[in-house]
Amino acid sequence: MNSFWRVLSAERLKMSKSYVWLLVIGSPILALLPGALADNQGEKMSWELLLNVMSMMHALLFLPVLSGIFAALICRYEHHDGGWKMLLSLPVTRLSVYLSKYVMIIGLLAAVQLTFLVMVLGMGLFRNIPDSIPWSLLLSSVFGGFVACLPLAALQLAISQGWSSFGAPLALNVSLTIPNMLIANSSTYGPYYPWVQPMLAMMPYGDDTFGAFNLPFETLMMVVGGSFIVFFAAGLLSFYRKAV
Repeated sequence: MNSFWRVLSAERLKMSKSYVWLLVIGSPILALLPGALADNQGEKMSWELLLNVMSMMHALLFLPVLSGIFAALICRYEHHDGGWKMLLSLPVTRLSVYLSKYVMIIGLLAAVQLTFLVMVLGMGLFRNIPDSIPWSLLLSSVFGGFVACLPLAALQLAISQGWSSFGAPLALNVSLTIPNMLIANSSTYGPYYPWVQPMLAMMPYGDDTFGAFNLPFETLMMVVGGSFIVFFAAGLLSFYRKAV
């Protein structure tokens, strides 16, 4: 356990020297634009509609891509100049190294989601939404999106630690994120596609939903939990077998 905290502290120090905070606030800030332009066809703006329009692009494209960027950044230093050999020669276990990197990734994703929540609240106040703030709706959406990123972050970490190239995992991640909207239309395949799960978890459910959006939230979380176990275990096993 002590080695885990030492490695985690080192990972935090490495990230603090980068401009990763720009990535943390980037997507939530961009989500302000559709929130500002959203029109409810003459009716009063509602929190549900605002959450819908602001979370669309955020959860559809940026959140899955950010999980890949964070994973690639967290492994970038070790891929240069024998960094893995140097790190693993220290008195630390491979489990603590792998777990600390994963915790950093999900910590950054949690910061993204908290920033997004602040932006939604700010835009709602700016647009003078008369209804009281539906905390249960907003928190379940933000937290659901975070939880839905856990298996994707585990998968991206497994890929990034195995590939020395910084760009290759990102290119793969982006190429697999682009078909999200098409796959979300399928109630058969959508729930099992890791890149679309954050959007399914964040979008408010209603009577007019379609495709994979009709999947009960609890069922989606069960699928997410199973995916996380598989991806994290596979990545950790691959890391244990990694030659340095």
